[in-house]
Amino acid sequence: MYLHLGQDALVRTRDVIGIFDMDNTTVSKGTRRFLSEAEKAGRVITVTSDLPKTFVLCGSSREDHRVYLSQISSHTLRKRTQSKVR
Repeated sequence: MYLHLGQDALVRTRDVIGIFDMDNTTVSKGTRRFLSEAEKAGRVITVTSDLPKTFVLCGSSREDHRVYLSQISSHTLRKRTQSKVR
């Protein structure tokens, strides 16, 4: 199954490691450092022209992870994954 992240971005639900709210998680210094390093490594994919509400971490290992920035709320994305896991 696939998860629609906004615009034309789809990811496989089995590749989703976590769905994180930007307002709550970026308070942490470690999270901000992680996102900064991912951006420097070219692993951040922005799927919104608006201010992102959520970041979605995908991948099967640390070496191939990707971070998607989405305008869709983390709550909505989580509900979408749960409805597809049946």
